[in-house]
Amino acid sequence: MTPRERLIVALDLPSAALAWRLVERLASQVGMFKVGSRLFTAAGPDFVRALAARGERVFLDLKYHDIPNTVAESVSEACNLGARLIDVHALGGRAMMEAAAAALEKGSSGPRETQLLAVTVLTSHDEASLEELGLHPPLQDSVRRLALLARGAGAHGVVASPHEVGLIREACGSDFLIVTPGIRPVGQDVADQARAATPTSAMRAGADYLVVGRPITGASDPAAAAAAIVQEMAAAL
Repeated sequence: MTPRERLIVALDLPSAALAWRLVERLASQVGMFKVGSRLFTAAGPDFVRALAARGERVFLDLKYHDIPNTVAESVSEACNLGARLIDVHALGGRAMMEAAAAALEKGSSGPRETQLLAVTVLTSHDEASLEELGLHPPLQDSVRRLALLARGAGAHGVVASPHEVGLIREACGSDFLIVTPGIRPVGQDVADQARAATPTSAMRAGADYLVVGRPITGASDPAAAAAAIVQEMAAAL
């Protein structure tokens, strides 16, 4: 993949109109668009379907976490929308992820057309917040365990913070996708991201895709901001 193809822009916006405006400005600059719970709730599945129909690659980031049958049915519907990446929470367990993987294989229109990711530990968590949930430190052990569980259950990759990319790559191999949110260029506010990193450090650690939201969507010139990040990714590679 080229550096541009590795950049996913998070369309965390309150309406389809605002999202379409940004897509028009960025379509030639980035490789994929992420539709998360905010935009999906505001604009619905028709937005995802239309985005895929115009040839854009879509990461449907709804982080399914439910009983296996419900998640399997949700994954099937997501495949029908044309999403290229779909994610579930690894904390949903092996049976849930296996059901999701089976539904994806049945619903994909071609081999590896849609790929399943498992969210390990959200980038907003740190050691203290994870311990509140009963997942005892060190945090990296939880991430490694969940990544291996996801791989064994049939997921194609994981969503993980840039801080854990290296250990996941070592544990799960070179053919396992690692999608990395929490990306902040030098000088940018990390906001609610407890485990953020720069594009350079994430790429050098071995990430396949970088997810970038506010540093691009909140910029005065989103296209220029995206181009700068792609250039930094290219230099890191």
